[in-house]
Amino acid sequence: MSRESNESEISSTASRREILRAAGVVAVGGLAIVAPVMGRTASGDTTVGGTTNRVDGPLGARLQGVQHFGLTVQNMDRAFAFYTEVLGGTEVMRDGDFHGERIHNTLLTDQEIEAKERDVNPLTIGVPDLRGGTQRLDVRFVQFDNVVIELLQYRDAGQPMGSGASFAEPRDHMSPAFPRSMHICFYLRDEVDFNKFIHDLETESAKRGMTQVRANRVVTVSSEAERLAAPVEANTNKITEGKSNGWALIYCKGPEGEQLEFVQALGPVKRVFADALDARRKMIAAAGN
Repeated sequence: MSRESNESEISSTASRREILRAAGVVAVGGLAIVAPVMGRTASGDTTVGGTTNRVDGPLGARLQGVQHFGLTVQNMDRAFAFYTEVLGGTEVMRDGDFHGERIHNTLLTDQEIEAKERDVNPLTIGVPDLRGGTQRLDVRFVQFDNVVIELLQYRDAGQPMGSGASFAEPRDHMSPAFPRSMHICFYLRDEVDFNKFIHDLETESAKRGMTQVRANRVVTVSSEAERLAAPVEANTNKITEGKSNGWALIYCKGPEGEQLEFVQALGPVKRVFADALDARRKMIAAAGN
């Protein structure tokens, strides 16, 4: 990252790394466990949750789990309000105005190589000029119970942080069927009325002008008016048979047009995930002995 000097750059990077490590947790099957604290033995081995793994051992043994999911947004203030004020996440930290050669190379090397191989201007395939500082990157981290979400906004240097125009226009087609598409899934508590939650989510978002926040329905509709007129019971797909028995879900778009999912795992499927988590913990413990 480029700051006024390499010294401040290193300090900023180090402090950010420590904050991220402090916020890290593991999410498995929608069930959260706090990431084990890592230490170091006198022989140079790392200790994870009381067990010992070589620092050059299997890749999986060197991980602490999923630290965060990243989402590039068009309007930082709007996205931040949704994930904190509507969905109840809490701010971890915010930073910004990132630019310079190191951060440019860190994030964009592969895309620059692709542009050169295609003999096109990098700007035409969505590569901002962080190296020269024409564009800047701002980030905010939002903590949920079992994972962190990072919001990123790329903007021209002259645009204000938060509400300024983004560097690139958003993608038009956000079908989850496209390869490389990803979604963020939120896990509802067992006692929550799923149908009412979706209704309240859309109502609260609409009050804030977040008209893009729209959940699907399990009945066939052919217009926005029909979607809104669907009965509240159509807000949830509740599965009652097969391996997914007890699973409830619906897909929903967020304020930036991002693909979200809301789920609830009860009964048999909840036990499936709980058993898988227990088996993984035992496997990790056994590997450390």
